[in-house]
Amino acid sequence: MSAGAFARDLQSQYTSAVSTPRPLDVCIGFYEVWNNAYYNSALYVTLGGDEPVIRHVHRKLFLPTYGMFDEERFVDRGFEVRAFDTHWGRAAMLICEDAWHSLTGTVAALDGATTIFVLSASPARGVWRREDEGPVPANLKRWERLARDIAEEHGVFVALVNLVGTEGGKTFSGGSIICGPHGDVLAQAPLWDETIMTITLDPNDLTRARSDAPLLTDLQTMMPHLMRTVDRIQAGEPLALTYDDAPSDGGPLTPAGKRADGERADAPSTEETTRGPGRKSRKAVASASRKSAPSPQASARNRNGTEPIPVMRTPIAPGGPPPLEIDPELTAGWLVSFLREEFERRDFKKAVLGLSGGVDSAVTAFLSAEALGPENVVAVRMPYRTSNPDSLAHAQLVIDQLKIESRTIDISPAVDGYLAHEKDADPARRGNVMARERMIVLFDQSAKYHALPVGTGNKTERLLGYFTWHADDSPPINPLGDLFKTQVWQLARFLGVPDVIVGKPASADLIEGQTDEGDFGISYSEADEILNWLVSGYSPTLLVSRGFDPTKVELVRKRLAGTHWKRKLPTVAMVSATGIGEAYLRPVDY
Repeated sequence: MSAGAFARDLQSQYTSAVSTPRPLDVCIGFYEVWNNAYYNSALYVTLGGDEPVIRHVHRKLFLPTYGMFDEERFVDRGFEVRAFDTHWGRAAMLICEDAWHSLTGTVAALDGATTIFVLSASPARGVWRREDEGPVPANLKRWERLARDIAEEHGVFVALVNLVGTEGGKTFSGGSIICGPHGDVLAQAPLWDETIMTITLDPNDLTRARSDAPLLTDLQTMMPHLMRTVDRIQAGEPLALTYDDAPSDGGPLTPAGKRADGERADAPSTEETTRGPGRKSRKAVASASRKSAPSPQASARNRNGTEPIPVMRTPIAPGGPPPLEIDPELTAGWLVSFLREEFERRDFKKAVLGLSGGVDSAVTAFLSAEALGPENVVAVRMPYRTSNPDSLAHAQLVIDQLKIESRTIDISPAVDGYLAHEKDADPARRGNVMARERMIVLFDQSAKYHALPVGTGNKTERLLGYFTWHADDSPPINPLGDLFKTQVWQLARFLGVPDVIVGKPASADLIEGQTDEGDFGISYSEADEILNWLVSGYSPTLLVSRGFDPTKVELVRKRLAGTHWKRKLPTVAMVSATGIGEAYLRPVDY
């Protein structure tokens, strides 16, 4: 909508919600229609008077088109960062990636902003443990560092406000912060949940901070010189290198190739051509004087003897993908928040899941019970006549521990009824029939209980294609799909899943004696490590050079590349300009 229409809507909601409206400033993001184009914009408006007063509209400058982002496809970019006046002082607004470029904070501060509002809708990423930073998503700590750096460098307050909730599987963490002009965090909101956080800021803090570190004043002084440098860089002008005894006596601002007196920089200076053999230039004298003075370091070494200076050899830092070790407390809270939000968004109260007796479905049951309450979780055991009896027993351990409702539905009659007409079906086909029959049961039970099916597949299985297409992957939501198998085990131990489930060999239990690792030809720990490198952009050749077994690297690479089709929705022939998932998209789709 337009900024004017949005401001009027906010004014209407505010005045209808309170008996005596008082002036209230609101800083809020929205999709804006302006000059017949769409923008990702931020509005600053004062409500409560006869009419809303729009103080400023900021249109996002930097539109990411990498990773999961494709923003420039949908909105136009703005081109200005400006401060604006409010009844309490000057402010500025930045949107998400705008704040990742330090120059935007600089421009806002130079324009007189004393408070910068940063509106962020950055999906949370990174579940690995960081002992020095606490249980928060990795990219949220990076956001905190950005906000603190902007505040400290320019002596301003910064309000970093993060979106909360989930959209299309992306979880937004909250954890908003207010930074003071010394770069300190004055207040922090909780993770995952909405909150109203109030704080009183003292404008005198700005004076004290800028007195302690007058960086902004220094920048204001140097800005004209820096702008001239930027102009020269933009024009492709080469550097005019000057130093003592150089064949040019042009000043530091003399353009390259030209001296202050108009002569070429490579022409001999007047002083050099006219002085006699007995004269030294002032430059030469100064240079000789500097050479004769011993350095403080040299003097210290002479006084302390002739011991050689120690040489420090630092270990090689080869880099690599994010660690596979997770912070289980952070991960559990993250996934519980995801489940709660998705159930609320889809208007469901109850969850139904297939409980196999394995660690993936057990962890999913624990998370669902925490998110929705045990009374709202229905576990369905679906054995086939050749299933391992331990599967039923181990699933019962979870049911008893969580005190969740359960059903046991034998799929043997349905599976055998079909396979009776397919005498030549090999074990793989028979296993696929069982997996798809279980999905028929699960979705029918979801209709019976008005419950949303929850998936249990992990990231390793998905990347290796170790699942039955349109069976294991059918449930509409899946909390574990971005966790490797070894990470699921870590989470299971934290949640208190029975040890007998965590410690037993993983098995799809579709064929007697079957194990996952036996089917793979590689252990989960080895596969996860290789997969972690490959999906992070490292080549198989590099992995081999770092000591990975080339046979195992090739085994994983081949499975990863050969099962990509299983991780995609059906390929639809596009014949219109409104292809579903291509052109016809909702905001959560991009």
